[in-house]
Amino acid sequence: MIDFWPLIGIVIITVGLALKLNTLLVILTAGVATGLVADIPLMDILSTLGQSFTQNRYMSLFILILPMIGILERFGLRQRAEQLIGTMKKASVSKILMTYLLLRKVTNGMGLSIGGHPSMIRPLIAPMAEAAAEKESPNLPDEKRQAIRALSAASENFGNFFSQLLFIGTGGILLIKGVMADNQLDVKLETMALWALPTAIASFIVFVIFSKIVEARLLKAGKSGAKIVTTAELNKEGQ
Repeated sequence: MIDFWPLIGIVIITVGLALKLNTLLVILTAGVATGLVADIPLMDILSTLGQSFTQNRYMSLFILILPMIGILERFGLRQRAEQLIGTMKKASVSKILMTYLLLRKVTNGMGLSIGGHPSMIRPLIAPMAEAAAEKESPNLPDEKRQAIRALSAASENFGNFFSQLLFIGTGGILLIKGVMADNQLDVKLETMALWALPTAIASFIVFVIFSKIVEARLLKAGKSGAKIVTTAELNKEGQ
């Protein structure tokens, strides 16, 4: 006869969520109940829960970032960033984004993560870049703002994706090390990080050139009143 008691956790979760009880408490109760029904010692259950929480603690940090950034924006984070750029005479879109990109690559090489789209680009970098563009074009059209925001997001992509292997302790480089070891290829972590350096430098140069071109087009369009050609339109014309 099939023992259905180990499925009691599913029932607890279903009932608990249907009654709109505390989600975390419902899940913990279901986990403990399932373990007890499966004759697992209570200390082993608690040890498993603690180990799972420790291994996935960074997911909780990611969830906490969103309301934290929302509160900061509610109390004027974007406005303060725009005011800061407004006081800088030589600030420009490309300079701001190149500075952030360089900072992102340096911190990545040190194993530090200070950036991200929700924590840096949306509340700080993009508003600062828009404020710098407004100094050249006070009546900044929405299409131009969207182009600047897209370029700001690209700076994060260039900074993180093309420099995340500079630090020997990152998950990506450890994964590569494991795959190569499985195929009897003995390569040191320091060697892989060293070979990731040319890619990081090349991506920085490419973004500098690209941001300069985009900034020149935006300023030209803003002064002449011409319509800004988006990336999608350029791809459509090329096809």
